[in-house]
This record gives sequence, C-alpha cells and structure tokens, in this order.
Amino acid sequence: METVNHMKNIHAIYENGVFRPLGEVDLPDHTEVEFTPRPVSENKASDQLDATYAILSESFDTDELKLADRHNEHQP
Repeated sequence: METVNHMKNIHAIYENGVFRPLGEVDLPDHTEVEFTPRPVSENKASDQLDATYAILSESFDTDELKLADRHNEHQP
C-alpha cells in the first residue's frame, strides 16, 4: 500500500517559466511533485489575511484573571 504524505498548501509565483515558492517548502531537493496550478487573487488573499490579523491583534480587557475557567459557561 502506498503511503500518501499530506502537506500544507504551498504558495508560489510563476516567473520566467518557473514556479517559485513564496515560503519554506518541506521537501528534499530534487523531489518530483505533481500539482494543478490554481491562480489566486493576490489582493483578495492579502486583504483577508490583513483583516484577520487586525482582529487577532486587538486586545480585550475582561477584568477577569481566569477567563479560561468560564469557557464552557454558555454551553448546553
């Protein structure tokens, strides 16, 4: 049985006939890969990430020292 390694998505840019990864790729050199390119709108992805990071960077003051203790308070 063949083992399939599931990897995270790799974002790349196509330049001069070559796909160049935009981040780290966890593969040994000369590894043959197969993929189907799917164009992504740079602005759309960037805008979504910017909005997400803006929300995550906000600080909320609850005046509670152990807020995690109330995690399940409103669960059925």
